[in-house]
Amino acid sequence: MRTVVVFSGLLLLLGACEGGFISPGDRWHSPRISEAYAARDACLAQRAAAETADTIDAAAAARAVAQACATETEKLVEISNRDGDAKVAANIRENSQFRAMRYVLKARGQYVI
Repeated sequence: MRTVVVFSGLLLLLGACEGGFISPGDRWHSPRISEAYAARDACLAQRAAAETADTIDAAAAARAVAQACATETEKLVEISNRDGDAKVAANIRENSQFRAMRYVLKARGQYVI
């Protein structure tokens, strides 16, 4: 009888932890995040190719490209930052700036690491 009580207590503790790290909603949420990243990157690549004809410097071109793709970036922030953490949103926007610079340099034929 005592082992049954201990065993059932252990099951209750383990049951309380179930889903603590990964929620069932993550199964449909992860593909949406991947799609949002792909849409943002496609926008950045397309806009960067259009910016190569201009004579502005790469940093200014990257800012223009990131600004032109702000809608896709904000959709990505909305989908992936469900908790509304300002730091996460800032990191995603910073990543968009970085990737915009990379696409600009690549479109201009400059070496990209």
